[in-house]
Amino acid sequence: MEIIATILVLILSVVISGAIARALPVPLPLPVVQIGLGAFLAAIADLKVELHPDVFFLLFLPPLLFLDGWRIPKEGLLRDRETILALAFGLVVFTVLGLGFFIHWMIPAMPLAVAFALAAVISPTDPVAVSGIAARVPVPKRLMHVLEGESLLNDASGLVCMRFAVAAALTGAFSLVDAVGTFLWLATGGVAIGIGVTWGVTKVQEMVARRIGEEVGAHILVSLLIPFGAYLLADRLGCSAILAAVAAGITMSYADQSRAGLASTRVNRTAVWDTLQFAANGTIFVLLGEQIPDIIGDASEAVSEADHFDPALLAIYVLAITGMLALLRFVWAWVTLRFILFRASRQSQRVRSPGWRLLAATTLAGARGAVTLAGVLTLPLAMADGSPFPARELAVFLAAGVIVVSLLAASIGLPFVLKGLQLPPEPSLQEKEDRARVAAAEAAIKAVTRAQRAPDARYGDGELYTEAGARVIETYRQRIDGGAKTGDEAKRARAVERVERELRLSALRAERDELFRLRRMHEISEEQARDLIREIDLLETHLTAS
Repeated sequence: MEIIATILVLILSVVISGAIARALPVPLPLPVVQIGLGAFLAAIADLKVELHPDVFFLLFLPPLLFLDGWRIPKEGLLRDRETILALAFGLVVFTVLGLGFFIHWMIPAMPLAVAFALAAVISPTDPVAVSGIAARVPVPKRLMHVLEGESLLNDASGLVCMRFAVAAALTGAFSLVDAVGTFLWLATGGVAIGIGVTWGVTKVQEMVARRIGEEVGAHILVSLLIPFGAYLLADRLGCSAILAAVAAGITMSYADQSRAGLASTRVNRTAVWDTLQFAANGTIFVLLGEQIPDIIGDASEAVSEADHFDPALLAIYVLAITGMLALLRFVWAWVTLRFILFRASRQSQRVRSPGWRLLAATTLAGARGAVTLAGVLTLPLAMADGSPFPARELAVFLAAGVIVVSLLAASIGLPFVLKGLQLPPEPSLQEKEDRARVAAAEAAIKAVTRAQRAPDARYGDGELYTEAGARVIETYRQRIDGGAKTGDEAKRARAVERVERELRLSALRAERDELFRLRRMHEISEEQARDLIREIDLLETHLTAS
């Protein structure tokens, strides 16, 4: 009963946090509000939530990473792949080395391997936190795509680096050759498992749907189970479970393009996943706030045991680490931007330099969040000989402090830096969208015309189809008020409405098939296709429910 009550309290806290964030006169990012609410809960209620690292990791990371991979625009990933890869991999290694040595220099009592592990777990960024921070001053779309792509990939690279650092701390040995080989196995195996699980499950779903029909609830539950299946299978085979979840999500987005399915499935599935994302992210930050008093207490006790440590230095450590993290990110972003501009000039391309404000925005947007908390909690509790893992409590406190400070810094600095920020113009997508709408409408008209030529015997003569088809093709006029009619006239009006509904459904399905074709041919972007198909799904759901 206590566990159930605790879960309900946490969910209620997530709901309340959203209302508080909207009601505050001063804009604060939702994660900051949720952390504060969690700390308030710890002060007034003795929840004592014990976070088991493996359970925490399994419950929260697979669905969140899967959803990120599923929904991130693939065109943005491909267009800005060089910048994204430089931030997701190069910056992670640069951060691990630079920040690891800095932490060990500043806190000699923390072993170098543990300092590297802490630096690795701090390296992943959180786009959910950034989007919440920039809700009132929207982040330019292209910059947001870069940040989302970075976060999608650096989750895996940062946590893999942490794994190597923890292994070095436990064994006292590190081999670069073994690390490279292990990384290749982890990466290729994880990606292959993620792709294989999603592809296999979706093919089975298609086969079952063709034979016995599609069950909306079952399809939604299967989509919820896929990330956990990929994660657990990869973990069992010794591959990267994180990359498996990400690859499964990316594969899911392509699988959606190859099969239409029911509109009600997509509409309800989107609502379920949106709710899950809000609840999971919110719960993580509320739990972080609820753990803060214990984290501070354990860290203060740990540093007090060292003769040359003063617990008051904890705040200085957090600020220093956050500052160094921002400095490393700024330097790497500057070097990456210079390199891209230099190569563009060598290729005789005219590229306008965005200036320091883009670098500042990219630096401030590196807020840490759910993945950092989940990762640092997976640090082992004990060494191989049973002794406590060195400086674990201090590492957890420093990671939690960096999350809070980075969120606050971004919430204060980003609105100022982003205001009026101009990025290099993106190619216009409106023309493509207009062409897609025209092509979909033409496909719909052809479908209605075909249906008019082949009337259903259930409705008698073909004049019904001529009348109903004219109403669908020409305009969405006001429906004929059948309630005022009686006798044969009322029956005919109801029959026309039924035929009209079927023709409208036929037209909508033809529109959707054409949009899927245009997406497969890369004539429209994934984001455009998703929005247009959702419009059609909502209309179809309304018609089938009426």
